[in-house]
Amino acid sequence: MIKIGVAGCGYWGPNIIRSFHSLSNCHVKMVCDLSKDRLAHMGKMYPASKTTRSYEDLLRDEEIDAIAIATPVSSHFTMARESLLAGKHTFVEKPMATSAEKCKELIEIASEKKLSLMVGHTFIYSSPVRKIKEIIDSRDLGDLLYISSRRCNLGLCQKDINVAWDLAPHDIAIILHILNQMPASVNCQGKAHVNKKIEDVTNMTLNFNNGGFATVQNSWLDPNKVREMTFVGSKRMLVYNDIESMEKIKIYDKRIETPPHYDTFAEFQYSYHYGDSYCPHIKQQEPLLVELDHFLDCITNGHKPQSSGEEALDVIQILEAASKSLKNGGGQVFINS
Repeated sequence: MIKIGVAGCGYWGPNIIRSFHSLSNCHVKMVCDLSKDRLAHMGKMYPASKTTRSYEDLLRDEEIDAIAIATPVSSHFTMARESLLAGKHTFVEKPMATSAEKCKELIEIASEKKLSLMVGHTFIYSSPVRKIKEIIDSRDLGDLLYISSRRCNLGLCQKDINVAWDLAPHDIAIILHILNQMPASVNCQGKAHVNKKIEDVTNMTLNFNNGGFATVQNSWLDPNKVREMTFVGSKRMLVYNDIESMEKIKIYDKRIETPPHYDTFAEFQYSYHYGDSYCPHIKQQEPLLVELDHFLDCITNGHKPQSSGEEALDVIQILEAASKSLKNGGGQVFINS
């Protein structure tokens, strides 16, 4: 039985606690938060778990095997570092840290102490994303030409990171997981409207060495919640709408075909192919449950997490490049991977 400590009971922490409680091979021994009200609520819901306002209590408890951190981004690195140094397997919500150098330090400590270090890139554990990767790997779409992603909503505006650091990690993690390669460079533009120091709307472009590219649009100022990714292939196109309750993936048998040869300009015409559209069957599973069960399996069997520290580092390197591009008006910034 793996004993867990959870730090943070704000927006996402209660979901982590609930998910751990539903898994049979672990026990949430202690929950930590600065808010007395939040702790009182958690104590009523899960009386078998102790509550504390001191993170040190989690670190000092020798029975706790692993710590899950769901606190503000600015505290991720310090708390994860203390957790690893205390000999605890560590799960950190995204983004893992605020710089690539800090990510590298966490990876090094975890490696030296032979501990599992995992970041909460929840969407790569979702059934739709796994199905999309299966479809693309099978080349059912043909050659993948580009990816377009939109993740927008009204709020929740963060105080310590901009919208790209808040929302784009999900999109970037999905893109890297599906393409299995890092972009060569990043362009990013954005504007700050509510807080003049923090961008609340950004548009990012990832450029890959093979000529492919992906665009990522994020906003805290959109009237509707949008969670949509479009994958355009040379044969077919796929749209992933995570807002849909059932038909999250739709495949369109549409494409533009160029004639193989022509003698005059008058003969040259593009051919637009319009076929059927269909929704592949997906066996739905709660991504967070799958993710945390995978974390426990990595602890038990010594496996490398699918969303390990190295994957988190890749995402942070892209976000750092995007931040540099924002500062220079959207200019191209190369990634030194």
